[in-house]
This record gives sequence, C-alpha cells and structure tokens, in this order.
Amino acid sequence: MKNLILVRHAKSSWEVPMHDKDRGLTCQGMKDAHLVSTHAKDFIPKTYIIWASSAKRATNTALIFAQNLAYPIESIIYKDDLYTFDEKKLEEIVKSCSNLFESVIVFGHNGAITNFVNKFGDDYIDNIPTSGFVSLKFDTDDWKKIKKGKIKKIIFPKDLR
Repeated sequence: MKNLILVRHAKSSWEVPMHDKDRGLTCQGMKDAHLVSTHAKDFIPKTYIIWASSAKRATNTALIFAQNLAYPIESIIYKDDLYTFDEKKLEEIVKSCSNLFESVIVFGHNGAITNFVNKFGDDYIDNIPTSGFVSLKFDTDDWKKIKKGKIKKIIFPKDLR
C-alpha cells in the first residue's frame, strides 16, 4: 500500500506586490495551518517523508505542519518541481517517489491538488481550500503504478472552526 497526503498551502497574502513564489502566509493562513495540522495528527502514518514546493507559502505551511507533527524540519525535502499548478506534473513527481517510502505528505498548489485528487480519488471534490488536507491510499507497492485510490480522510479548515 502507498499513502499520499496532499496539503494545499495555507492562505497567502496578495497585499504586497512581489513575485508569486515569494508570497508569505496571512495570519488566518497560519491559524488554519495550525488548526488542520493539529487535527490531522491521528491520520498521519507512523513513518513518512515530507515534500514541499519551494514557494514560500508552501514551505511555511510545511514548517507549521512539521512543528505540530514533531517532524524534524531539516528532513523536509523542498522541490522546485512542486511549484506547479498542473496535475500532470504533480502526478509525474508523485510517481517518481522511491518505493522505499510507503507514505508521502506533499505541500503544493491548486489546481494541481484538486485535479489530482479528482483523478486519483474515489470521490469528487469541487475545490480543496487553502490548508486543505486529503489523504489517499493506493492498493499498490509501486508509486509508478498508482491508479484510482481511496480517499481516507479530508480535513478542511472551515469544518474545524
């Protein structure tokens, strides 16, 4: 079995003009990331790796989750390729994961995340919101062979407030 958890980065700020990759989180985004990560603890596999987009809003979200999950922040793997909004690119990246790892948590961007979940999950989700958490399980031992999986858990901030 392979387990994939996709987390859309927390709400980011558009107030200051800057490059898209450099946008940080809003106060609400930080609160939501803490809220979701705290509630997600019971749905995280025993062992896993964390991959995060190199965009500041995704790295900050991954750091908040790592802090709340007691995951060593120096073990987070930042990937420029995860700075994508395309589910086909996200699929390529997920399928490139070493089979040594049973579980991966990926911090990335929409529409890649929503479209990926709708392609590989067993339930349609209109939109995964910022700080949205979706856990998928695949009945395979090979990341390259993932097909339709089962959504095991969905956590959205609005459902916790």
